[in-house]
Amino acid sequence: MNLDEIRKERRKWLKWKNIAPIFEALQTLRPTDAKVTLGDIIKIEGEYEDPKQIESIAKMMKPWRKGPFEIFGTFIDSEWRSYLKYNLLRPYFNLENKRVADIGCNNGYYMFRFLEDKPKKLVGFDPSILFKLQFEFMNFFIKSEITYELLGVEHAEFYEEKFDTIFCLGVLYHRSDPIVMLKQLYRALDKEGEVFLDTFYIEGDEPVALCPGASYSKIPNIHFVPTISALRNWCERAGFSEFVVLETSVTTQEEQRKTDWIDGESLGNFLDPHDSSKTVEGYPSPRRVYVKLVKKQKKKGKHG
Repeated sequence: MNLDEIRKERRKWLKWKNIAPIFEALQTLRPTDAKVTLGDIIKIEGEYEDPKQIESIAKMMKPWRKGPFEIFGTFIDSEWRSYLKYNLLRPYFNLENKRVADIGCNNGYYMFRFLEDKPKKLVGFDPSILFKLQFEFMNFFIKSEITYELLGVEHAEFYEEKFDTIFCLGVLYHRSDPIVMLKQLYRALDKEGEVFLDTFYIEGDEPVALCPGASYSKIPNIHFVPTISALRNWCERAGFSEFVVLETSVTTQEEQRKTDWIDGESLGNFLDPHDSSKTVEGYPSPRRVYVKLVKKQKKKGKHG
């Protein structure tokens, strides 16, 4: 697979009529010294000669799904309070001197947080030009060496180098063939490595999956919502030698809600108004399981 051809083709997305004005606005940003704090709120502070320009550009980029961010006095109250997920996973990983990929990285919130571990390399994959421009907006002032690729999970195994750790958060349920995707993650790792993955799940002991109709929680492209035992079987079929459940959680409006920084609906509109344990379609409401998958180098068999 020729990734450079794909990169070249996707750079043309900057000319889309809804994207070109944002890209042009980013070219007007002026360099300045800023104090950067990579905490629960990613803060960029200091003196910027035109703070209203910052607010105007940020609003051009709606919707802001991940965050929050605060940049020269403009608070971007994203739909997701992403620090809740980050802090949930934080005790389970150490990225120091590792080659790390975030597949489905959105605007890079988690990658900016990962910088605290001083990874050797940090690469984000997401085929969304809007999210990439949100990342570029922030990184103009943060000045990190993160690489952001307009590529998807299907490209990761063909990337120019392999990874020690991969994060793939909230992607699996969007894929019509989850085992194929898990195999792609497996092959994107070096001979040994780890994947941190989260996905929707349903309760139950049987290795089965919910197959929603037209939508699940008003999301149209949800294909399978497995039990944890079904997810384990998928991961084993993909080649992973260890499957460790780290955490489970119910998605609440503390974590995901409508704000002024998104247009349209959010979690409160996706659940049954009379029974929050169900989606509007009548399915069990969203629960997430967080797992660590381990790839180990296969031992060569003895012959003779």
